[in-house]
Amino acid sequence: MKTATPDTLEKSSQNTEVNGKAAFYRRIDWSIVGMVLAIKGLVFIAGWLSYHLMLDKRPAGFYGWLEMWHRWDALRYIRLAEKGYGGTGDSSDLVGFPLFPTLIRMLNFIVGDAMVSGFIVAGIASVAAAVLLHKLAQVDENENVARNSAWFLLIFPTAYYLHINYTEGLFLAMAVGSFLFARKGNWKLAMAFGFLACMTRLNGLVLVPALMVEAFQQYRETRKWRMDWILIAAIPLGFAVHLLINYNITGNAFAFFEIGSTHYHKALTPPWVGISQTYNRMFSTGAEDGITNGTFELFFVLLGFAGIAASAFWLRLAYTVWIAINWLIFTSTNFILSAPRYTLSLFPLFIIFAKLAERSFWYTVLTTASLLFLGIFLAQFVRGHWVFG
Repeated sequence: MKTATPDTLEKSSQNTEVNGKAAFYRRIDWSIVGMVLAIKGLVFIAGWLSYHLMLDKRPAGFYGWLEMWHRWDALRYIRLAEKGYGGTGDSSDLVGFPLFPTLIRMLNFIVGDAMVSGFIVAGIASVAAAVLLHKLAQVDENENVARNSAWFLLIFPTAYYLHINYTEGLFLAMAVGSFLFARKGNWKLAMAFGFLACMTRLNGLVLVPALMVEAFQQYRETRKWRMDWILIAAIPLGFAVHLLINYNITGNAFAFFEIGSTHYHKALTPPWVGISQTYNRMFSTGAEDGITNGTFELFFVLLGFAGIAASAFWLRLAYTVWIAINWLIFTSTNFILSAPRYTLSLFPLFIIFAKLAERSFWYTVLTTASLLFLGIFLAQFVRGHWVFG
């Protein structure tokens, strides 16, 4: 397989810019958009059926279809969109980063309903995430692998978070977009997407070391220094926006760290501390809690670790850096929580799955396993059970 070089990618980027086209370098594959919308519709239908059959009651009208998904962190983002950081009355809301609620607030001026606006923002973001991942995979892989990368993202067991009022879809769109434009040689857009990723989630900061590694690899391949690589240093300014909000509200730019530690009872530890406690929870709690917060959490922790090794063997070094540091972020705590949801951000995993799926055996196994557990998780979620929210 021939890997595209930065020189050829840069020339492609420059030719596109001459035509005044800004965002995409090739025509959007509308079949990917259609796939996202079809899966989105099926996820909502499956949620409705699960809610109706297992609770023996119907959701109340159109809002009922949405409210069954409106739980846990989603409530925070809607409060922030409606009332702002100073008006929610809940200090724990400071842990929420500003881009998602800001977009909801802007759309809400037109829609007039913050919850519905949130679903629209999340819906657009999920489409963008799949399209951008498809385009990113196309840079180094064949079309079949690129298309299946988007497929495995959309059917991942926690992929329902892409479609509801959570930051997963928006963050993935920004992070994948940043990687895509870095690979294309457009470092201005890579910086812009990275800035927005840092306004969406704390781990947007991982783009800094990941893109530094990508820039270094491009330098080794071309032996050409590019001044616009320095734009990587501007990416953390998105994080600075969140610090400024915290400072304006509390007088402490890092108040959200203290609030998060107190509210979620977490402390920074080596990964093996949290992993060992997760293992113990498999046996020391009730059946549902032991499976959800023990078995499933541990499985996805191990999946992420396996992804680090597979990425180091199969993908560019920047992808490995992205998976490894993100994995350390959600495992370096005394109490590992929501690892299956956070694993959704490890997008190179889906390229790895797609490469494995070139063999029909692995395509069948991965697809079947993903769909089965997606069904289990979303059924639990809509019924109000804790499922990595």
